[in-house]
Amino acid sequence: MTNIVTMIPVRMAATRLPNKPLLDINGKSLIQRVYENVKKVIPGDIFVAAGDVAIVEECEKFGAKAILTDPSLPSGTDRIAAALNQIDPDGTKYDIVVNFQGDNINVDPSVNLPLIEMVKQTGCDIATCGRVMTEKSDIENPNMVKIVMGIRDGETEGRCLYFTRAPAPFIRNPEKSKTHNFYHHIGIYVYKAESLKKMVSLPVGILEDREALEQLRALEAGMEIRAKVIDKMKLVEEAPADINTLEEYEESKKWIK
Repeated sequence: MTNIVTMIPVRMAATRLPNKPLLDINGKSLIQRVYENVKKVIPGDIFVAAGDVAIVEECEKFGAKAILTDPSLPSGTDRIAAALNQIDPDGTKYDIVVNFQGDNINVDPSVNLPLIEMVKQTGCDIATCGRVMTEKSDIENPNMVKIVMGIRDGETEGRCLYFTRAPAPFIRNPEKSKTHNFYHHIGIYVYKAESLKKMVSLPVGILEDREALEQLRALEAGMEIRAKVIDKMKLVEEAPADINTLEEYEESKKWIK
């Protein structure tokens, strides 16, 4: 039997949208809506890995289990690892950890289900997902991270060889190439519990530092990351996937009921 825990990392210190986790969205806070979406779909235990006491207090109001973590932790990955260490210090309770971001109000949690299965079936350290890129401007945009993986047309998953902000891989002979697909990396992760602990214990990688992509730390250390190609990731197609700005907040209130 595989024991699964979903960790929802949340902190208050959002520079563009202060107190973001507590924002009211049609009668419920952002963190409550995210938590309830996850609870409906992903099996196993769910914890909010909170960076602030105010988030813990909000979670207590709607019955979620929250773990207070150091607010100065540098990333959501470090936050969920710290929370996991509190509830499972000897690493015997949980096998798989789902990382579901606390502002992903409109991301469908069921996207994580095939990633959980991928970890179970292949034994990979980390499972993530991506989408086929169709716009040249997106491929050339350094903010749109690309997954380099050798999968053929019709295949829907593969081993991640690299992640990059550059347009990669380069197509040397377009007329001879078997596939021309580029894959946009979507930052949704499922970890083997031991692999998560290993990753956060490692120093910042050379390539990670160069590209500012923390998943490269795992690849540099020889860990295996696999990706699933998906078509759909939103619950409501018209609404923003997550909330980072006031505009996205106002737009979400129109659609999230």
